[in-house]
Amino acid sequence: MSPRGVVTPDVRERLFAAAERVVERDGPGALTSRAVTTEAGCAKGLLHTHFAGLDEFVAELVLDRFARTALKAAALSGLAGEGTVAGNLDAVVLVLFASGGPALSGLALTRPAAAQRVREALESGAPGFDAIQESVAGYLTAERDRGRLAGTADPHAIALAVVGTAHHLLMTSRPGAPDPRAEMRRLVAALLGPSVPDRP
Repeated sequence: MSPRGVVTPDVRERLFAAAERVVERDGPGALTSRAVTTEAGCAKGLLHTHFAGLDEFVAELVLDRFARTALKAAALSGLAGEGTVAGNLDAVVLVLFASGGPALSGLALTRPAAAQRVREALESGAPGFDAIQESVAGYLTAERDRGRLAGTADPHAIALAVVGTAHHLLMTSRPGAPDPRAEMRRLVAALLGPSVPDRP
């Protein structure tokens, strides 16, 4: 445990990762400031040193994970022509479901102040589902131009279906429900069609 007055490196990510573990293991109701700092192995007041409170912490965690996925989606353009289309798309979409993503999204919805902070940040230009969708559509357009996606495919409609479904699964997933990642893989395969090479 880090003693008071000692700088904790990468403290935000350390606290975010601890929160993900708590939510994934014990559910959203178990997330408290103390649970996060205990899981992170740091001083109990550290979360409140860096965040105004638990609502701000939750909002920043959700926004950080959106931004992480948006960065991965933006990198898709550099993968056009490499690997498989389905494999590349899976890698981006499944980041949303990593480390308790569904539970974290549900957590934000149960905390109105956190949800409001997330909405305001997205309205101000923070990367969210729109940015991810735009990157996916751009990538699919590039793959269609290379002949790796059917010429009749509509990249924007496919991107909307993929990202919209991911959003739905994140918002409605419950403990004990089937793994949403398997459903996303089936959707991607169905949308891309049999002409796309199988994943390695």
